[in-house]
Amino acid sequence: MTSQELARLGLTRANAREAAIAFIRNFREAGGDPTQLEDEITAILADPPSFLADPLRGDLARILADTPPSRTDENPAPWRQWGGDLEPEAVGQLATACRLPIALQGALMPDAHVGYGLPIGGVLATDNAVIPYGVGVDIACRMKLSVYDVPGNRLAGWSGRLANIIESETRFGIGAAFKQKRDHPVLDEDWSVSPITKSLHGKAWSQLGTSGSGNHFVEFGILTVADESVGLPPGEYLALLSHSGSRGAGAQVCQHYSRLAMERRPDLPKEFKRLAWLDLDSAEGQEYWAAMNLMGRYAAANHAVIHRHIAKALGEKVALDLENHHNFAWKEIHRIGGREREVIVHRKGATPAAAGVLGIIPGTMASPGFVVRGKGLPASLNSAAHGAGRVMSRKKAHETQTWSRARKLLQERGVTLLSAGLDEVPFVYKDIHSVMAAQADLVEVLARFDPKLVKMSPPGEKAED
Repeated sequence: MTSQELARLGLTRANAREAAIAFIRNFREAGGDPTQLEDEITAILADPPSFLADPLRGDLARILADTPPSRTDENPAPWRQWGGDLEPEAVGQLATACRLPIALQGALMPDAHVGYGLPIGGVLATDNAVIPYGVGVDIACRMKLSVYDVPGNRLAGWSGRLANIIESETRFGIGAAFKQKRDHPVLDEDWSVSPITKSLHGKAWSQLGTSGSGNHFVEFGILTVADESVGLPPGEYLALLSHSGSRGAGAQVCQHYSRLAMERRPDLPKEFKRLAWLDLDSAEGQEYWAAMNLMGRYAAANHAVIHRHIAKALGEKVALDLENHHNFAWKEIHRIGGREREVIVHRKGATPAAAGVLGIIPGTMASPGFVVRGKGLPASLNSAAHGAGRVMSRKKAHETQTWSRARKLLQERGVTLLSAGLDEVPFVYKDIHSVMAAQADLVEVLARFDPKLVKMSPPGEKAED
C-alpha cells in the first residue's frame, strides 16, 4: 500500500504511517494475505485498544491509541484569547476551527477580527494538514524595516526629497507595475512546483517590487531604539517600513487550493466549508505546501526590491534590517496534550513570537509601531498580534469617516499622507497601545517606530490585504 492509500484510510500522521508500513512488512513476512491488508488496517483503526496485546498488530495499535480523538462540539481543541473586546464573530470563527478533527490547539490575538474561515489574528495548530484559508489570501504578507545610519531629526528637512523617492520607487494596487521590470533571484527558482505557480511566473515578474492595496504601505519614519539588543545603540534613526505580500500570484494560489480543498471535502458542514484542509501526505497538500513556500520567498523578494531601490535613491547606509511575516503555515515542535510533537501552525494575521525572535508590529498611519522580542508563550503557540486590528468594515468606514477629521489628526501627529483610501484612516483601527498592553506576556518592546511620511494605495482600489 502507498502512503496516499494509507492517508485515505486515515493514517495522516507520520508516526502512524511509519508504524503501518512496518505492520505491512511484518504481515507479509508472516505469510499474511496481501489482499486483506486494507481490512486489517481498517479493523485496527476502528478499535486500537483491542489489538494492544497482539504481537503483530500491537505497535500500530499503540500509536493509534495515542492519536488525539476526533473533535466534536463537546470536545474541541483547547484555545485561548488575548484582549477582551474582540468581535464575537471572530471569537466564534476560532472556536469553530478548534472543532475540526485535525485541530490540536488554537489562540486568538488581541487585534483579531473576522476573516475567511480562520479569523484575522487566528492561530491554529493542526495534525499533518494545512488549511489554505487558514493561511490566507495574501500568502506570506510581511513587514520589513530598514534603519539608516542617519539621525531621526534629519527627516523633517528631507521630507520633500523622501516623498519624491517613495513616489518614484513604489507602485500600489491591482495591476501596479513598473515600466522597466525589476529583477530578483526568486524569478530564477523553479516555479513549476505546482501547475498554478508555473502559470503565474509572468504575472509575478510584472508585479515584482510593487505593493498591494488595502492596509499595505511604504513609509518613512523615526525609529526610537530603547534597547540595544535590537542591534543598534539607543537613539533616534531615520527608518523605512513596508507592509505587503505576494500580490496577485499569492491570491491565485490561495483561491486555487482553497477550491480544491473544498472539493476534496464535500461533506463538511457549512460552518466548516472555508476551513477545508489538505492532508500533507496527499499530492495536493504537497503542491500547496511548495507553492506557499515559493510565495513566501516571492513576498520577501518584493520587499527586498523596494528597500534596495529606495536605499540606492537615498544614498545612505542601512544600519539594521529586520523583517517577519504572517499569513503562513510553519512546521514546528510544540508540547500539546502532554507531549512534544510536530504540528502545522497557521498564523493568519499573527506574528511569530518564539523566545528571542524579533518582530515588527505596526500601528496605523498616525500611531506608532513596535520592534518586539518574543517571549515564547506556549499557550499562544509562540505568536503575537500583527497590528492594531480593524474595528469596522471598509463599507462602514466609507459611511462614517471623513477626511477632514483624519487630516486634523495627521497634522497633529506630524504625518504627511501621500495617498490612501478613506477605509484606512486611523479611526477604523483599535488603539495600538491597548493591543500591546493586552499581549505584554507575549512580547517585549525594544524600539518604537513613528510614521511621518506615508504612502498607501490610492482611493478606489479593491482591498488586497
